[in-house]
Amino acid sequence: MKAALIEAPGKVSVTQVPDPTPGPREVVVDVAACGLCGTDLHILQGEFAPVLPVVPGHEFAGEVVGVGGDVTEVSVGDRVAVDPSLYCHECAYCRAGRGNLCDRWGAIGVTVAGGAAEYAVAPVANCVRLPDHVDVRDAALIEPLSCAVRGYDVLRSTLGAEVLIYGSGTMGLMMLELAKRTGAVSVDVLDVNPERLATARSLGVSRAAANADELDRPQGWNLVVDATGNAAAIQDGLGRVAKGGTFLQFGVADYATTAVIEPYKIYNQEITITGSMAVLHSYERAAALFAGGVLDPSVFISDRLPLDDYAEAIDRFKAGKGRKIVVTP
Repeated sequence: MKAALIEAPGKVSVTQVPDPTPGPREVVVDVAACGLCGTDLHILQGEFAPVLPVVPGHEFAGEVVGVGGDVTEVSVGDRVAVDPSLYCHECAYCRAGRGNLCDRWGAIGVTVAGGAAEYAVAPVANCVRLPDHVDVRDAALIEPLSCAVRGYDVLRSTLGAEVLIYGSGTMGLMMLELAKRTGAVSVDVLDVNPERLATARSLGVSRAAANADELDRPQGWNLVVDATGNAAAIQDGLGRVAKGGTFLQFGVADYATTAVIEPYKIYNQEITITGSMAVLHSYERAAALFAGGVLDPSVFISDRLPLDDYAEAIDRFKAGKGRKIVVTP
């Protein structure tokens, strides 16, 4: 079959790889669409994936075309979205219900072959059936939405929150949509990309700007979310948290990225700094929200490219063009 392959840091191609064969409790999915995200760039840089080469693609959905001998939950012909998370279920974190912190954490498209291919194999436990009205070509959005749901689980947001989001790419926009539905009294968005900021405005922000100083809020915001992973944005955001507020590191930064904190301020103003790692007990809820129309796929998906153009899709994403870019095998 044809698949994208990250062969070595900085080197990606589309090539022929062996067809996947399902194990007893696995299925083979005919991939309808696979989204790109910042994690794919990190893998291309030689981060995250423990071993290269690897077929990337952890945001995907498609039709079941093969099932293992012990699979009863889904059948050939079912349309599914796939949670890429792979946990050991044995370590202390898994036993405590914190599988996203698993000592042997893995993910389809990160540590094993993923959905940037004609076919992908996945545990049946990771497959969520899609209702008939959901277009399977749009369902690659469910995985990033499940990360955003996890982010709001971490925040335990209270009614009336004043929210500031750094970044209006896919993840920032998803956090915006969830903020609007979790009782925020205002949601402001920052981005230096005018096109992306225009999309945030179209979705209904309270205010949008390139810089927080333009918003004239010296007291800060009680909930600040970084959805960029950018060092400058993170540093600025840490200084915009109001007394008693929370800063969520949601965007994926490079390993080498650092920021300076002010320990006395954190103590004296009771500021919380926290993070949100991937998916945890949130994929099914994200699928239900997606089926319920929480996102408009026509707004979120800006580019659909054939799998053969995977390298171009990566370049577009790296350049900050568009919003969610998906490849279609």
